[in-house]
Amino acid sequence: MGVELLNIRGLEKLDRQNPVVMVNLMRFRARSLDGDGSGWDAYLRYSALTVPMIKARGGTLLWTGEARAVALGEQAGNEWDYLALVYYPSVNAFLDMMTSADYETQCDPHRKNGCEDHVIIATTEAYSKFKIG
Repeated sequence: MGVELLNIRGLEKLDRQNPVVMVNLMRFRARSLDGDGSGWDAYLRYSALTVPMIKARGGTLLWTGEARAVALGEQAGNEWDYLALVYYPSVNAFLDMMTSADYETQCDPHRKNGCEDHVIIATTEAYSKFKIG
């Protein structure tokens, strides 16, 4: 886990100038690895630092929510605690944030402390009721 797992090659296949919505799937640790509260507590520290970085790059947090149950598909491997949809005006904006020294040193440690697993899926819009901008 971590910035070292950032799939640069996969993202380079996308049009790096086009908007992207990142679907974040998170599974939290019972206890933060740094001993400071729960995994959720560490994630809240991560979010407090990361959201301003997203906004500084023209992005925004669209939606977050708790994962309640697998409604279709295999339960095994799909037990997530939380989801977030995050808009970036371009793939480049996402990459800029994720590869910044501030993200690596200030944000990512909290993410690693709090998340047992964190998957981010890059999506491009086919249809949306969200109005961005």
